[in-house]
Amino acid sequence: MTNALSRRTLMRSLAGVGAGVGALTLGLTACDPSSVDGAGGVDGTASTPPQPGGTAPGTPAARRFGAEWEKHLRTVMSWPASESVWGDQLPDVRRDVAGLAQAIAAREPVVLMARPEQRDAARKACGSAVEVVPVAVDDLWARDTLPVFVEEGGKVKGVDFNFNGWGGKQQHGNDAKVARTVLAQYGVERVETRLVAEGGSFETDGQGTLMVTESSVVNDNRNPGMSRDEIEAELKRVLGVSRVIWLAGVKGKDITDAHVDCLARFAAPGVVLLDRAFPGTPPDVWSRSADQARTVLKDATDATGRKLQVVELQQPDPDVITGRGDAFVSSYMNFYIGSKGVYLPKFGDARADDRAQQILKQYFPGREIVPVGIDAIAAGGGGIHCATHDIPAVG
Repeated sequence: MTNALSRRTLMRSLAGVGAGVGALTLGLTACDPSSVDGAGGVDGTASTPPQPGGTAPGTPAARRFGAEWEKHLRTVMSWPASESVWGDQLPDVRRDVAGLAQAIAAREPVVLMARPEQRDAARKACGSAVEVVPVAVDDLWARDTLPVFVEEGGKVKGVDFNFNGWGGKQQHGNDAKVARTVLAQYGVERVETRLVAEGGSFETDGQGTLMVTESSVVNDNRNPGMSRDEIEAELKRVLGVSRVIWLAGVKGKDITDAHVDCLARFAAPGVVLLDRAFPGTPPDVWSRSADQARTVLKDATDATGRKLQVVELQQPDPDVITGRGDAFVSSYMNFYIGSKGVYLPKFGDARADDRAQQILKQYFPGREIVPVGIDAIAAGGGGIHCATHDIPAVG
């Protein structure tokens, strides 16, 4: 994998800048069903056998971490705030964020959080279809800063994973408060945990299976002194999953310590898409990480006991793509599944872009496959999934 996970390594630290929250309209109160229309260890085995109903011992029976392809109430994004992170790239990054927000808003509601003093500029950039609300944010990575939403007893709850700037690699004073702010503003129950993690760390099939890279969670920069078994037990408790498939990942080579959402994604229960380097690319830590994941996944079973089908999604030709940079993410894996569309990066390699679109079309036949140019975001070490966060609809 060529630089595919060297995310945000070129960014400088951003000091948190306080700002008022203002009147939010994220619509979380609409998660009440009355207001909504109507898949182990590194060897692929679970340390705890699947339980009836897909829950682990001690986990509230109704708690469930839904799959991204299930119906959304809306998508939430964040407006990149400061030149101290992006420098002269900021206008291009904002252009990419606005374009992505507009593409999603054509198919489902989108709320964009922006600093109060940047709200008008964000509105102008994104257009009237995107709702812009004043929230003190630092950067665009909504996947990692918002709560991880679960459902329990017919309501949405939010797990606050105590965002700490990817293990203290950057200072994000505002982003560290986003999860608690959003939940408190709407009276959505905050599920507390001692774990430190980010939304990009987790991938689920909605049926009790969780994929995680060990490097991004079993790491002293987030969870010092905690063993993998202890972390797994806590993930089962707060997310309501019963099987955890651990992929090794890579420590210390990118700011996220190799989140799973650039490596492996569920396309359906029992089906995992896996990143693959462009043929002929010299082996590196990222391609070896993908090889290790492939070895685990070919023998793994999900929470129902089903063996996984692994489908490789090949990266584009690095000599053909339109984006550049040492931190450029050229993986198609960082796509976002919306209620009516699947939003996939396009990199300028027409053959590879089309191949990726056709593969996703096979697994999401009822959704439009929407290619989106994100070269500026990708040059900063992220992707479409990193920049979006779904709020599930219940009922």
